[in-house]
Amino acid sequence: MHILIYIPWLIKEIFASGLQVAWAALRPNAGYDPVVVRYPLRVTTDWQIFWLTTSITATPSTLSLGLREPETPGQPRILLVQAAFGSDPADVVAGLADMESRMAPQIRDIDHGVPGQGSATELHPRYYEYPLGRKEQQQ
Repeated sequence: MHILIYIPWLIKEIFASGLQVAWAALRPNAGYDPVVVRYPLRVTTDWQIFWLTTSITATPSTLSLGLREPETPGQPRILLVQAAFGSDPADVVAGLADMESRMAPQIRDIDHGVPGQGSATELHPRYYEYPLGRKEQQQ
């Protein structure tokens, strides 16, 4: 982990997210659209997973929910993440990929086919769900 680069970047992200949440709380239409994404991890060690999940949880509006072991050998572990502003799940996953690659630059070339890890721009529906249903369905 490149701590001298990563920690200042993470502090900036925490403040930026905090301001986004504070601004949303002051608006009548806050824009909350909670989503749970299934993020295929590129990091593999317990220490790297600890730092990534801690960084996600320390960032306002996101929460690491847990890990899922791969269904078949050779596949990546899946990290479950809740994001309060999840109207674009592909953007949420791309943000997670950016955080992961900033924390562990050696994993940048690994691509599990989700946005932020390679050329993918769309996220397959198996990688996310809206626990409260979509807004369009609720109205």
